[in-house]
Amino acid sequence: MPLYDYRCEACGEFAVLRPLAQWRDPAACPDCGASCARYVSGAPAVSALSSAVNRARALNERNAAEPRSSRGGHGMGCGCCQGGKLPSKTRRTADGGKTFAGARPWMISH
Repeated sequence: MPLYDYRCEACGEFAVLRPLAQWRDPAACPDCGASCARYVSGAPAVSALSSAVNRARALNERNAAEPRSSRGGHGMGCGCCQGGKLPSKTRRTADGGKTFAGARPWMISH
């Protein structure tokens, strides 16, 4: 639940923890009990956050428009980094049958 700021004309400002569905509803002043309207004091104090939170926020802002690829700009199936096509494990016998290198001989292939 978010914390909302309210202002009482007689007592001053106070904060109330309320559900999101009640963000427009007035709140009772904890001192005098008067119904008070919500008060928006300004932007949140982002500079008061820890340096780790500020770095994470800056990283999210930088990546919001253009996410960085983990492959350094190479697309899927890039041939320059893989060193060419890997050799197939399928072997042909003299009579035209298939066998697989390193496979178990008792297994039936499909």
